[in-house]
Amino acid sequence: MPEEPPRQFEIDLPPDLIGGAYADFANVWHTPNVFVMDFLTLAQPPREQVDAETGEVHTVVPARVVSRIRIPPEQVFELAKALTQQLEFWEQETGRRAPIDPLLPD
Repeated sequence: MPEEPPRQFEIDLPPDLIGGAYADFANVWHTPNVFVMDFLTLAQPPREQVDAETGEVHTVVPARVVSRIRIPPEQVFELAKALTQQLEFWEQETGRRAPIDPLLPD
């Protein structure tokens, strides 16, 4: 069987997407056929709220989805590899930086 020639993508970035969208964090979920990544930004500062029924206090973090990306499950592996590779390059260039003040403490 002959080898498949390497692929070369021609990627077009529309002008309205050049600036991108800032996101404070992401939420990932899936269905049987697709992985969904919601990128969110804080809409307001986190606030404590008391549950009226239980009296329990919890922190509410108002956030807004700035982008939703859907990819097939096969692409998740490629995305994970690309993120790992870019993180390694970034660490080599800048050094690892631990968050000074995490957005959402454990």
